[in-house]
Parts: sequence; structure tokens; C-alpha cells
Amino acid sequence: NNPRRRNALSLSMLQALREDLLHDVKSKDLRVIVIAAEGPVFCSGHDLKELSSEDDVKHHSQVFELCAEVMTLIQKLPVPVIAKVNGLATAAGCQLVASCDIAVASEKSQFATPGVNIGLFCSTPAVALGRSLPRKVALEMLFTGEPLSAQEALMHGLVSKVVPEDRLDEETTKISQKICESSKSVLALGKATFYRQMTQDLDTAYKMTTQVMVDNLTLRDGQEGIEAFIQKRKPVWSH
Repeated sequence: NNPRRRNALSLSMLQALREDLLHDVKSKDLRVIVIAAEGPVFCSGHDLKELSSEDDVKHHSQVFELCAEVMTLIQKLPVPVIAKVNGLATAAGCQLVASCDIAVASEKSQFATPGVNIGLFCSTPAVALGRSLPRKVALEMLFTGEPLSAQEALMHGLVSKVVPEDRLDEETTKISQKICESSKSVLALGKATFYRQMTQDLDTAYKMTTQVMVDNLTLRDGQEGIEAFIQKRKPVWSH
């Protein structure tokens, strides 16, 4: 909530974001996290005033290291994280969208990695971008700095859904409520397993996920879900 600074990922903003993501993370009541922004810009990326020569290398390292920590933290959290994007997401702001599990965007949203235009190539955003988009699409964004429209972002897999601006809240809430109908423990296991298998070769991934399916059945909610299905009733999750 810093629209005057285009919601830039300053060191203080990154620290606040990390704190908010970890807040109540062990609570049974926490089921889903939505990252949204005030103002016409979802996030403009790093605060360039913090990256000038007035600050030393140590400060620059601190900014980029904390940013990487926040981006990886999103995928390590036990609950799904949704980016609700209504406006422009550039550079590390685009990285933030790419790092979330789900992204819902309004039709007016745009996504870009324009660092190359100011002499600072978006190398860290490229990590998330290259894992969300086809290589040639990601590299065109990185080499030219030209933005993707919301529909192009949807077509290439950077976002999950595009809706009119007046339906953005409704659609994000709908997805969130659907997530809340499931067992937290089952979703936590599934999310962790998904990201783990993505880095593995096919045989290793199947071997690992086969064991996870067996482990899933040992969870109280794993058994509850199957029993409820057989008995034709709604499951009562313990989470």
C-alpha cells in the first residue's frame, strides 16, 4: 500500500511483505493469501533510488537477497498464494506475479521486464519469468522491455485468469473460497510436492510422487475424504 511510490519493492516494502507472508503461517485458520495493491500500479519493481551509487554494494546485495528470499518464500508457504493484479506489474513486480501460485488479473493489467532500457537487466525476475513462460516469450520481454497485455499474459501462462476490472474482487474471492473448502494439510502436502517434482526428471518425479500419494493416505484428512466420498457425505476436515 504505497501507490505514491508505485508500490516499489523497497527494502522496507520487502521486509513488510516477508513479515505479512509469515504472519499466522502456522495457524489452522490461515487458508489462502492474496497479494493485492492500492493504486494504478500493482508493483513497479525495485526502488531505483536504493540502487544508485549513493548506496554501497552491501546495501544493493541486501535488497536483491531479500527479494529472492521473499519470492522463494511464496512457494514454500503451506497455503496457496494468489496475486490479484489490477494495473502494471514491471521488473521485480512482474517477478512477484510469476512467483505466486495463482494470478488473477484485470483486463487493463500489463506485465513487463524493462530493466534493459535503464541498463539493469532483469536477471532475478528472469528466474521466475523463465519458469512461468515459454523461453522465447520470456527472452523477448527481457531483451526488449516491451509489455505483455493481460490477454497475452494469459495466453502464455503468466496469469491464471483475466477478468473485467469490476469482477476482479469477485473472481479472486471465488477462487479463495474454493481453496478454503479443502483440507489445509492436504493442500500443503500437494503444494510442496508440486514444486519439488518440477525440478526433477520424469522417473524421479513419479517415484517421489508415488510415495507422496501413499503418505497422503496416512493423513487424517486423506482418510476422511475417502470415507466421506464412499458414504456420500461432505468431508469434515481436521486440517
